[in-house]
Amino acid sequence: MFSTLLVANRGEIALRVIRGARALGIRTVAVYSDADHDAPHVRAADTAVHIGPTPAPESYLSIEAILDAARRSGADAVHPGYGFLSERSAFARAVTDAGLVFVGPDADVMDRMGRKDAAREIAMAAGVPVVPSYGLDDDPGTFTYPVLVKAAAGGGGKGMRIVREASELPGAVAAAGREARAAFGDDTLLIERYVELGRHVEMQVLADHHGTVIHLAERDCSAQRRHQKVVEEAPAPGLSDVAREVLHRTAVDLCREVGYTNAGTVEYLVSGDEVFFLEMNTRLQVEHPVTEAVTGLDLVQLQLRIAAGLPLGITQEDVRITGHAFEARVYAEDAWAGFLPQAGVATHVTWPDGVRVDAALESGQRVGTAYDPMLGKVIAHGPDRETARRLLVAALDRTAIIGLTTNTGFLRTLVASEAMRDAAIDTAWLDRHELEAPDPAPARAHAAGAVLRGVPDASPFGAHDGWRLGGPAATTAVRLDGEPVVPDDQPGPQPAAVLVSDHVVDVALHGHWFRLLRTRTPADELAAGGDGTIVAPMPGTVTRLDVAAGDRVTAGQALGVLEAMKMELPLTSPVDGVVRTLGAGVGDQVALKHVLIEIDADLDSGESGDA
Repeated sequence: MFSTLLVANRGEIALRVIRGARALGIRTVAVYSDADHDAPHVRAADTAVHIGPTPAPESYLSIEAILDAARRSGADAVHPGYGFLSERSAFARAVTDAGLVFVGPDADVMDRMGRKDAAREIAMAAGVPVVPSYGLDDDPGTFTYPVLVKAAAGGGGKGMRIVREASELPGAVAAAGREARAAFGDDTLLIERYVELGRHVEMQVLADHHGTVIHLAERDCSAQRRHQKVVEEAPAPGLSDVAREVLHRTAVDLCREVGYTNAGTVEYLVSGDEVFFLEMNTRLQVEHPVTEAVTGLDLVQLQLRIAAGLPLGITQEDVRITGHAFEARVYAEDAWAGFLPQAGVATHVTWPDGVRVDAALESGQRVGTAYDPMLGKVIAHGPDRETARRLLVAALDRTAIIGLTTNTGFLRTLVASEAMRDAAIDTAWLDRHELEAPDPAPARAHAAGAVLRGVPDASPFGAHDGWRLGGPAATTAVRLDGEPVVPDDQPGPQPAAVLVSDHVVDVALHGHWFRLLRTRTPADELAAGGDGTIVAPMPGTVTRLDVAAGDRVTAGQALGVLEAMKMELPLTSPVDGVVRTLGAGVGDQVALKHVLIEIDADLDSGESGDA
């Protein structure tokens, strides 16, 4: 076994590899760009080497920088993780040419299996069923539609277009080619039959240098949006015995045909008893934890053993599948706005206990747009599929990421859906169905309750609980986003986190993050004596004013709009009365607590009646 392993990656996969290596007593080396100087993977490794400035991605993609870091740190092996250089045969070849051990397959095998067109030919030679295909120069009028145009190189759903009629083909070919060239530097394309309601099922394989090739059963990765996986599970539910036998047999046959070593994944499309080879990923997969959960094996440690030339140490008969596992991928993206990537500071992060979490996101961490938006993975394992699914739903309920928009709530909605419960999701299900957007009402009620409970006043007259001497309790409301909200103290789902500041309340509920602006809290009312003074609850810009000095207004009337933190905050009158002065004009930028509008309240208004 080698003594020092350099991990040529970042984030959660770097942490995962470091953890596996440390269990075998191997010294670890992290690499980092300027943007990652204090990242979790840097702190976790035994030593860390700076490999380049911002912009960050180029640093992790520099073969020269990685090899220089290996020399400087005394590393004798390199693990590529996934993404970045993990499937670049030039990198694998450079590592071995430098006299180091590359933790992965041989570079020549990567060359052959890394391209979908070459891999397809090898699969056919091994007797693996493939999807019927067409040539780019064939007559589109003879195709059976729909077809899938896809890049021969790379992966991740890039360079792929579904075509449903011949007239769409030229545009799809041009668009897929441009995207493939930009992503992979190669615009070679394939055209294959598109299986409309197919399921994406993949086989985890392991092969050592001593002739042992085994599979660790299958995973289902059908929950995808735009060909990007979001939820995976193992084993695959609802497979026919015929399909399962073909999957298990042909994955091993393919590895033997190409002379594969180390860990890899053979991907298939399954429709009923039909099984079609898609491609092979010559690296560790993002979803490997679900296989580890049901087999009890550590894939990173097995990778390291194989790379060191040791026998795998297990046979196919030793592999046992126990229970069921799900994995949900947490991305920095807005699932309710076209899955657009998001950036910002995660001011508060709470990952759930009781389940496995592979993540590198922590409170106070800034997330930019330079890297892939995946932040982490939540993995639940149970004795059966339904138990595991429910465990994942509960785990996502306990996940709180505040300050940064993520897809956690979307994941929770998906995993809790009837379609997921019934294993009715195919690869295009998410593209055909729109999940229900979150209802903010429960979060608003929890926020109002937190505001009331959080007012620091020890006297009974400052409790703001609605108590009245000699009479029934009054209804106590908190103004959030300009509207009065009454706390709901009925038992029900509780937030994973509620953070209350002077003018903002953040609520994490069912995985969703809600930010609510406190326009007039009970403390504000107490300090202002219930008068008509309206102050800016946070710095912002006045974008609209609907009143002028001398105008008569009523309680609740819209007076204008303040834009703050990319949100429009309506300004409403707290009393009946007459506008005395305006403290700002349209377009003015105002500071926190700047007086915006002063209103002379009517003496007989409800605000003065309790005095």
